[in-house]
Amino acid sequence: MKQSQPFSWKVIASWASFDFAMGSFSTVMVVFVFPIYFHDVIVQNGHGDAYWGNTVFGSMLLVALITPLLGAMADVLNNKKLYLGIFAWTVVLCSALLYFMKPGMVLPAAILFLLANAGYEGGLVFYDAFLPEITTPETFGRISGLGFACGYIGSLVILLASIPFLNGASSQTFLLTAADYAIFTLPLFLFVPEHRKTTFTHISFGGLVKQGFGRLATTVKNIRKYPNITNFLLAFFLYNDGILTVVAFSGIYSKGTLHFTLIELAIFFVMIQIVAVIGSLIFGRIADRIGPKRAIQITLIIWIVVVALAFFATTKSTFYVVGALAGISLGSSQACSRSLMALLTPSEHTAEFFGFYDGFAGRASGIIGPLVFGSLSDMGGQRMAILTVGLFFVGGLLLLRRVRESNHERTEEKLEAAIA
Repeated sequence: MKQSQPFSWKVIASWASFDFAMGSFSTVMVVFVFPIYFHDVIVQNGHGDAYWGNTVFGSMLLVALITPLLGAMADVLNNKKLYLGIFAWTVVLCSALLYFMKPGMVLPAAILFLLANAGYEGGLVFYDAFLPEITTPETFGRISGLGFACGYIGSLVILLASIPFLNGASSQTFLLTAADYAIFTLPLFLFVPEHRKTTFTHISFGGLVKQGFGRLATTVKNIRKYPNITNFLLAFFLYNDGILTVVAFSGIYSKGTLHFTLIELAIFFVMIQIVAVIGSLIFGRIADRIGPKRAIQITLIIWIVVVALAFFATTKSTFYVVGALAGISLGSSQACSRSLMALLTPSEHTAEFFGFYDGFAGRASGIIGPLVFGSLSDMGGQRMAILTVGLFFVGGLLLLRRVRESNHERTEEKLEAAIA
């Protein structure tokens, strides 16, 4: 018998609107407008690639370091909305302040971006913690998917809304993003109820740090007992680093090497978002037929082709083909990786291992690639640097060969739950 929804769709929509805001922030501040503005306007000494790579490196390193602490806070502390609000308003304030950054203000701009991105990633921990409270196990995947869909819609909306500003002072889009984030995160605070713990134990900051990193150490120790999962996570670390590097430098590369205008880039990224949704749906079916491991291998081969084509591309029309292929691989790589992780994880460690996969590994894997790309681009140019990104995909593909899809009980059940 089908269970009824524990809360109204007003609550679900209010929760998902937060994803809408996060999609807007990610598109403008991480992928599209701000990286180009930082590279072309703020940095004045010709080393924009290196400076942006170092900034992304510092941001992702900070996020990876605080994630275990935030996980412990979400589990132990009794006011998720308070901490989510702190992170959300960090994003709003820092994004708005970036509007005032002028040429040469490299360090202040880098610090503001670092804090804004840390607020974005940190808030995600508390945002995700609301999901079990607003839905049932039977509808968990459906509501989670709704949130992702709202994120894609937020990306498309902010891209279209930014177009009027891109021929002039593109920094106005930072104010637009700050306003968007403030408005569309607000419904969660107003309409989503928070389940307070009936018993609450006060714990010091030092205790939270010890608990968070102690739990991380325990998880790593437990994962090492499963060589198959260890091999997959190593492969994931490499190829996801490549994906995140492409995301971080896609706008800068398109404008610097192929000479896209900001308007053309907006259209380019709209296309990628649409193709990414279609690619996720297609590869979901492919993974059902041939297994997620083989599906990931196909996406990694596509990523290698993307890198090769990007290296040789000399026209914008060719780069649209590159973008379409990247879009196909973008969502599908992540969806199939999640499915394979579900297949490999023993049922008794599902929550623990997925917390590590989603919370720490996914963020830490974005540290090395941007630093390497920025440094090599600064020394030898963007075309040479893009080839090095291909090594992350080749390495991930080789390591993935050592992973065998598990046949333990509940395999089909786990795959269905991951795809849902």
